[in-house]
Amino acid sequence: MTLPLPCPLVEISGTPFERGQQYGEQAAERILKGIGHYKDQLHSSGLKDSDLATMIDRFAGAIDEYGSQYIEEMRGIASAVNTDLAAILLLNARTEILKLARRREKGQEDFIQSDGCTGVFVMPGATRDDVFIHAQNWDWKAECAETAVVLKIKRDDGPDIITFTEAGGLARTGFNSAGISISGNYLETERDYRELGVPLAIIRRKVLEQDQLALSMQAVYATRKSASNNMMIGHAHGIAIDFECAPDETFLVHPQDGVLVHANHFQSPVALSKLLDKGVANMPDSLYRDLRVRQLLQPHIGAVTIDTVKTALSDTFETPYSVCRPPRRSPLSNNQSATVAMIVMVPGTGEMEVALLPALGAHFWKYSLDMQISPIERPPQVQTNAA
Repeated sequence: MTLPLPCPLVEISGTPFERGQQYGEQAAERILKGIGHYKDQLHSSGLKDSDLATMIDRFAGAIDEYGSQYIEEMRGIASAVNTDLAAILLLNARTEILKLARRREKGQEDFIQSDGCTGVFVMPGATRDDVFIHAQNWDWKAECAETAVVLKIKRDDGPDIITFTEAGGLARTGFNSAGISISGNYLETERDYRELGVPLAIIRRKVLEQDQLALSMQAVYATRKSASNNMMIGHAHGIAIDFECAPDETFLVHPQDGVLVHANHFQSPVALSKLLDKGVANMPDSLYRDLRVRQLLQPHIGAVTIDTVKTALSDTFETPYSVCRPPRRSPLSNNQSATVAMIVMVPGTGEMEVALLPALGAHFWKYSLDMQISPIERPPQVQTNAA
């Protein structure tokens, strides 16, 4: 079987508009393919172009208020691929727009497979090489392997960024040259889509633009969202917190024994006491995916390596409803669902590895970012004088 090709590396710099133009020029084919794919999905639900335009316009206002530079970058992309801004906005708010479209078409089947993932933190003390490892399996539509890119952003106004994302998206899973990393997982509650919030892709980009971990965490904790989502924020120096986000409230989960694994259900006891977790009904395999990965990592705590994490995320227990999912037909639609990519990051060394459709035979391609991490600040030694 032919191995999947690597994600194209797209490198951009300059002003937001210039970055967008460079992005569009380098990834035009994949961007247009992604736009076509999501428009087809929306049209298949009976959504009219006029309704779609209204939805997109609402999110444009929310994004512009959050940061006009994001709209400018999307304008640059649109200009380069000869399409309108709305099409690029669709790519950057696709989670929210797809779900809103489903809700508008009551009585129809749910034609949208939930965006599932399994995310992993391994703290330095649990690894062989004393490094922080942040990894994720991204489960989504199998055809998105043909629209994925690795985006590297050289910035004059903050840390450089490397992120795995769908072509045309501003960010998804990645890290910056200050050592801050992020990944995200689908969650669902009864509070979703009651009010308009900032699209998840834009929040992730905001996280990666920060020099300070506190400001990255603030972007996740304090930004109002349209829907629930899990965001895993880490730092190369060994700080990592999982943020289980409802649209209007955020709950924290911390690593235990140097490891945290999160799938697509809430873990925080506080969250479970206050919310109705609706995601499990859509993907009940979430209930054991995190358990399986943790069980596979547990015997290696203190000696975990990148290969240990890759092996755990390649688990095929209960396939095709497994941690590493081969392409399979969704029971709710005609979509092919799969683990589209496995992404393994070591922010301390500036390394990212990506394997597309790993269940078909994982072949990892390596990407790197020049890091500018400040030295670890050790607490001063306290001396005690003998009496």
